[in-house]
Amino acid sequence: MITTVRLVKAPRPETRYPATLVHDDGTRIVVRAPWAGAAARDFGFVRFEEGDVFTEHYWRDRWYSVKEVRGARGTLKGWYCDITRPARVEDGTLVVTDLDLDLWRSADGTAVLRLDEDEFAESGLAERDPVAAARAVAALDELEDLARTAGGFEELLRLPVAG
Repeated sequence: MITTVRLVKAPRPETRYPATLVHDDGTRIVVRAPWAGAAARDFGFVRFEEGDVFTEHYWRDRWYSVKEVRGARGTLKGWYCDITRPARVEDGTLVVTDLDLDLWRSADGTAVLRLDEDEFAESGLAERDPVAAARAVAALDELEDLARTAGGFEELLRLPVAG
């Protein structure tokens, strides 16, 4: 049973936070977690704050995660996407290695923002591991295409109906 998410952000400190398992079909893992920050964080395009709930979708075979963000009253704020290595589970912990690229899609779909491309370039991943860097850029492109397609994220994140 997954009870913790460990976001590895080398060389920066990793982040760990509690989460509740919602779904695991062997390929996709979905957890729900409250905003894990010590304080509210205003990014300019969205503000994450106490009471926000993240429904986080991770894949064991994809190079990204998609986090649906809802405010304390359940209002959809949007989707925050991390470009990552494929997720893995170790001893009840969901382990994800962040590759610095991110994407934001607002709830109404009018804002689709590629984020942290400068951090990605400065990370040196393209020199250290060009294959992983190419996978990361391709994953960001794929997410941006989905974010700009009507119903793209909703279809991607739809969970199977239990029968």
